[in-house]
Amino acid sequence: MTDPSERSPQEVFDEHLRLSQEHEFEQDIGRNFAEDCVVLTDRGVFRGHDGLKELAAMLEDELPGARYEYRTRLVEGHMAFLGWAAHGETARVEDGADSFWIEGGKVVAQTIHYTVKADGAAP
Repeated sequence: MTDPSERSPQEVFDEHLRLSQEHEFEQDIGRNFAEDCVVLTDRGVFRGHDGLKELAAMLEDELPGARYEYRTRLVEGHMAFLGWAAHGETARVEDGADSFWIEGGKVVAQTIHYTVKADGAAP
């Protein structure tokens, strides 16, 4: 088995997307994010695994049972970008945009932007 620290940014990114799609947030955080990672969002700055768990819980509350659509996936060197949409039981996102800095087999920094709209709301 490959040492997780030797995984390429593409491998880390692909596994993160797969686990997110499966709603396996705990496994994703433990395997793919550095313990001291920093995430910048319009909701504030979140640090470490505890911050990621808080963000994952917020997303699940906002978009219960969401199905994610990955519209744009780019990896260049240590950087990755994801354009996404999601459709949950009561709300949706059409403008999701995340960026990642990946090194040593882990995401060390991320930015997240998305706007939640209630189902039936005008675009």
